[in-house]
Amino acid sequence: MGAVLGAEVVFGRFMPGGLIPAAFAETTEKFRIAGKHAGLIILNDRPVNAEVPAHLLNDLVTPADKLFVRNNGLPPENVDVNNWTLTIGGESVKTSKTYTLAELKKKFTHHTYQLTLECGGNGRVEFDPPAKGNQWGLGAVGCAKWTGVRLRDVLKDCGIKDDAVYIGYHAADEHLTRNPDKEAISRGVPMHKALEDESLIAWSLNDEEIPAMNGHPLRLVFGGWPASTSGKWLTGISIRNIVHDGAKMSAPAYRIPCEPVAPGTKVAAEDMCIIESMPIKSMVTFPKSGVKHALKDEFSANGHAWVGDKTVEKMHVSIDFGQTWQEVKISKPVNRNAWQHWQAKVKFPQAGYYELWAKATDSDGVSQPMILPGWNPKGYLNNACHRIAIQVV
Repeated sequence: MGAVLGAEVVFGRFMPGGLIPAAFAETTEKFRIAGKHAGLIILNDRPVNAEVPAHLLNDLVTPADKLFVRNNGLPPENVDVNNWTLTIGGESVKTSKTYTLAELKKKFTHHTYQLTLECGGNGRVEFDPPAKGNQWGLGAVGCAKWTGVRLRDVLKDCGIKDDAVYIGYHAADEHLTRNPDKEAISRGVPMHKALEDESLIAWSLNDEEIPAMNGHPLRLVFGGWPASTSGKWLTGISIRNIVHDGAKMSAPAYRIPCEPVAPGTKVAAEDMCIIESMPIKSMVTFPKSGVKHALKDEFSANGHAWVGDKTVEKMHVSIDFGQTWQEVKISKPVNRNAWQHWQAKVKFPQAGYYELWAKATDSDGVSQPMILPGWNPKGYLNNACHRIAIQVV
């Protein structure tokens, strides 16, 4: 909370759970997160969660101040970078080791990738019946440049037993109850994802220190998978001989029904599957929805498209509510798991109200649905086409 207030809450450990600091409760000024763009939409302040309006995500590389914030607990106060350590353990590690941040930087080769992070619940607000949780619109996504060491290199330095199937992370954020026996979140990924080139233990975002609310000084980054797997304020990694069973790993958290269900269906825990690679998705980031446009001029629009562990092969837009589609330019990703950029130029037939719809297609030929995809109890993986309003005059 101190990072949000801009100063340490000296007796914060005594503050009752759920109490909004008077600094926020006694002012009519808009709540701001220190270091973040004023345009972020704050969804709640305990834990702090904030998303970014689509028109503020137009940068090719997401700036630090425009990267969304998704917390499950209370970020650590008084981060001591010089004494920050990372311990590798678990049933399937051959030799448990602890590294300081300085040792990680010195011992292992540095790598930099631009990686797409998206909250699994991005777009939850559109589900009906409504799903519990933060009512994310579209802006819990970003693609910044991350620098660190490969998770693979660190795990192999400790040794991986043949029975390893998963890794799980541990972090310095506190559970909302401040109960030290409870972790706020402790998720992970299968070994095949952990061992990929682009899976990083990162200390830098866009060549600067990672912002406090995005995991300073150390975090995991798994591009293309739910951002909940990219643990912030990283202090430990367990190499597991089972699917990791940490906090937020059991149903319904970050799981969807293994088979499609009717809206509102209660789904048994054993019928829920863990979300892994994210589905195909795109966004219109320019212009802002509601723009006025002169009929005589060609209309220009652009945005990003992304998809889990695949690539975006095609991009289309429509101005007639999906009756016809126009293929537009889509760039190649700068590296695996980075989002791609599209540009469109459109001529309108007459003055009036229009919507520009954007639809991406992945390397397997799978396209975004035009409307809300399969309902699920927690409102995950909404990858419906994004649309903006245009008044042609």
